[in-house]
Amino acid sequence: MELILNTKKYLGFKDTWWMIVGIPLLGFFIPLMFFGERLDEGLVGYLPKWGIATLHTAAFWLSMRLIIVSMRKHYPNQKDVGKRLLYSSVLVLIAFFGIENGLDILNALCFPPGAHQIPSKLEIRGASLTIIALVISIYEGIYLNARWKASIIEKELLKRENIESQLEGLRSQVNPHFLFNSLNTLAYIIPQDPDRGVKFVQQLSRVYRYILEIRNKKLISVREELKFLDSYIFLIKERFGDNLQVEISIPKKVYEDLIIPLSMQMLFENAIKHNIISSRQPLTIEVFLEHGKIRVQNNLQKKKQSMPSTQVGLQNIRNRYAFFTNQVVEVNADEHTFSVGLPLIPSPEKVMIQ
Repeated sequence: MELILNTKKYLGFKDTWWMIVGIPLLGFFIPLMFFGERLDEGLVGYLPKWGIATLHTAAFWLSMRLIIVSMRKHYPNQKDVGKRLLYSSVLVLIAFFGIENGLDILNALCFPPGAHQIPSKLEIRGASLTIIALVISIYEGIYLNARWKASIIEKELLKRENIESQLEGLRSQVNPHFLFNSLNTLAYIIPQDPDRGVKFVQQLSRVYRYILEIRNKKLISVREELKFLDSYIFLIKERFGDNLQVEISIPKKVYEDLIIPLSMQMLFENAIKHNIISSRQPLTIEVFLEHGKIRVQNNLQKKKQSMPSTQVGLQNIRNRYAFFTNQVVEVNADEHTFSVGLPLIPSPEKVMIQ
């Protein structure tokens, strides 16, 4: 029943009126085009031939439609296109010969010997193949057009989400809270150690310079992102001291690969925002390479928050990656740790070498 009613999901459009109009219309022209019939006797005399041709058309139309829908239901993925086409071809052949044999009786009744010229097998086969080709062309053409339009819309949505996510990443650094905390830390450092205060200002300026430099960049090398992360970690370490431990072990072989700008920083920001950081419960954040992805992992010691996390930051990262790669952003969590795996996108130079 689903294959009959839920057409839009598998066909890309609702085809009820296409069948209501198309089947009798095609049935009307089949005898004229293939069986040499004429309208000399008027519509009343033509009606039996129109009726049998309409049944002929309906049998092939509905069977082709059923094959198309069922194959798309069972093999919806792009990787299964070859398998879907192979099985569809076999089913079309089976349907062709099965329906043709079944309709031979109706054709004999419509064209009894001696009363009228019986259409040849070649004429009947030609009409059947025309119906099959036309039905498949209609469904495949409209389906491909619908998929093409959907892909354009999806691409535009991803572009918009990518821009919004980039702005969200920038806001996470430019927001007043980060600047307020940084200035408070600086005010605390300067009286105690002016040289350390100067270094803090230098690192703070590097963070904001990086943000300005990458605002128009969609991807950034791992080398540049790690360099920025060093400055960012310096700032937050000055704020939390030994209560925050950071361990980074990324091999140099992936330094020229690309990632989403500010993605690692956003994961650091989330870890700090949602976890307790104290001398009794220090927070440890690790950055390492695992299975071709940069994994940012922290020990889990959640704060008691009145509002649950919206995971907007993680969704932003997912959306931005979806624009460039089919690889997914992996999120793993258990009772003790929380980690996110960021896919590495090969640089153009590396792709050319491969």
